[in-house]
Amino acid sequence: MKHFIIPFLIIFIAGCSDLQNDNNIENMDDLICFWDFQEDTHGDLTSKGPYRYTLEEMNGPVNRNTDGIFGNSLEIIRGQWLRIKQEDCPALDIHGKQQVSIVAWVKRRSDVHWQYIAGVWDEHNAARQYALFTCGHKQTDYTTLTRTDAEHQAHGYVSDVGGATPDRPFCFSYATGKSKLTYDQWAMIAFTYDHNAIKVYFNGKLDENSNYNPFVWDKPIYNGEADFTVAQRAVPSWPGYPEGMPENKVGFGGLLGGLAVFNRAITADEITRLYQSTMNKK
Repeated sequence: MKHFIIPFLIIFIAGCSDLQNDNNIENMDDLICFWDFQEDTHGDLTSKGPYRYTLEEMNGPVNRNTDGIFGNSLEIIRGQWLRIKQEDCPALDIHGKQQVSIVAWVKRRSDVHWQYIAGVWDEHNAARQYALFTCGHKQTDYTTLTRTDAEHQAHGYVSDVGGATPDRPFCFSYATGKSKLTYDQWAMIAFTYDHNAIKVYFNGKLDENSNYNPFVWDKPIYNGEADFTVAQRAVPSWPGYPEGMPENKVGFGGLLGGLAVFNRAITADEITRLYQSTMNKK
């Protein structure tokens, strides 16, 4: 009996160790940056992972909140945002045939439309590349590039032209999940792009939504050379960017518990494991 138990324990422990390594975001392949927001003081939001990029707090200091995923979270009042200048984050300048994924842990506390989470997305200078949004009021059918109503869903955007989609008033190349983000409740949202389709995930699962998600798309990502921003993007109603704030009501409001960016379309299994390891107790 002892001879059976000892090998079993060795295998069990080894399996647990492998599982822990799989769930360690910093050890995931092709990670660029991971922010867990555990810094106690303002102005020290440096990412973990292979690239050590520091987010600059804009439009006033962003408070920390003890309600988080990895510990603390950022308590973002709509109008506050963060950025890294384009020249200071070359690895986040994902374009051409590169793949991309963004994962974010969010608790929305605002009902405004088009709440921007993160990416390289400059609408003011027609320099859109990739971005994760929530709460857009429209979703695009990839077969017709026509839009219908949406509400409090997650969106993954990729642009091939930087500006509006040809023959459309805005960028229409984005996937929209089916699930709605409940007010004041944690959710893990993600999007991936592998040059076959844009896919949005909600709480660890592909958030399938007819012709809206996955969004079949195979075009290269535009090279706009714009800043990487969080909670706000440059828009035409913001002529003084990066000073001040936009005239219209845009931007994320709520808690941001973590943010990870990859230069690969991470797999559905990886996203499921991330959710299981970070959100199962929420």
